Amino acid sequence: MTRLFHVSDVHFGAEDPGAIAWFDALVKAERPDAVVMTGDLTMRARSNQFSAAAAWLQGLGVPVTVEVGNHDLPYFNPWKRFVTPYHRYEVVERLAERPLKIDGLAIVPLKTTARVHWRFDWSKGHIAKSALTATLDRIAKLPPGTTIIVACHHPLVGSGTRGGDKALAALAGAGVVAVLSGHMHDPFDLERTIAGHAIRLIGAGTLSERLRGSRPSFNEIGVEAGELSVSARVMA
Repeated sequence: MTRLFHVSDVHFGAEDPGAIAWFDALVKAERPDAVVMTGDLTMRARSNQFSAAAAWLQGLGVPVTVEVGNHDLPYFNPWKRFVTPYHRYEVVERLAERPLKIDGLAIVPLKTTARVHWRFDWSKGHIAKSALTATLDRIAKLPPGTTIIVACHHPLVGSGTRGGDKALAALAGAGVVAVLSGHMHDPFDLERTIAGHAIRLIGAGTLSERLRGSRPSFNEIGVEAGELSVSARVMA
């Protein structure tokens, strides 16, 4: 069985040191096959926050992929936001939106952030046609029989993500078994059936001080013979 630790919204700059230490200890003790980080690695995309985040990612000692969250794009520096959002943060840039393949399992990124929005709230998700096409192209190149999981920051339903319903239908049609996301700061696990294909929508909690309804948590996901088991692990 392949084991994934799905973590999100760590928000370096507003991180919970106790929750980070708890998660690190579990990674070192249990050695998951990979860590999937679904965005909002930083609070304000500042250099010291990315530096702390990069050191944390390097210290995990297991394969990692990182999705870009809305907090990971600079809000107050237009040049960096539009041209070089990860300038100088080579570790994060190397891991961002990187596909992972592990023993017949593929984790494929889907970009849900935009450098500019044609609406007031830039924290909301937006799936551009080009982003969805890139994800579907990667999926099409996978060997038959691959268990496919898509990772993104914004949930595709229930959070105001533009293009979310269309993307969900396309991913279901492509044989994706689950979509991992963050953004909500509370864990969830839903199932939708679209044109006869069941697809899971799995959200991770937060390891930051920005709690909502739940304690700090992450998801442990087991994958075996195309079937997923999901457990939200909550810090006491």
